[in-house]
Amino acid sequence: MAMKYTKLVLKHFRSPKNIGKIKNADAKATEGSVVCGDMMTMYLKIKNNIIKDAKFESYGCAANIATASILTTMIKGKTVEEAEKLTWKDIIKQLGGLPPLKFHCSNLAIETLHSAIKKWKKKNNTKVS
Repeated sequence: MAMKYTKLVLKHFRSPKNIGKIKNADAKATEGSVVCGDMMTMYLKIKNNIIKDAKFESYGCAANIATASILTTMIKGKTVEEAEKLTWKDIIKQLGGLPPLKFHCSNLAIETLHSAIKKWKKKNNTKVS
């Protein structure tokens, strides 16, 4: 059975935004499981507590790529605290929906972001939430 994706999900899958690495990233995290087939690495450039740049690398399905793509666009220009407050539901809403079977992809994107922020905070002796 074919998945029903929104036009925006397909757009971000076919032409992902912010794909790649950030050289000398301030934060980097990899989450996922090769067993389930979805892996994601997120890179952040943070200056004065503002996310100046965000990029990702993904090994996974269309929803995995689309959720990472939209999330990296959502967090640019936000404070670290604003980005931390985002949830997997915010990603789904921004994409105009996802099939319930693919909700785990938005969760993976948020987990990867939160992991990167946590590492950045630890490295910078900032209170970890």
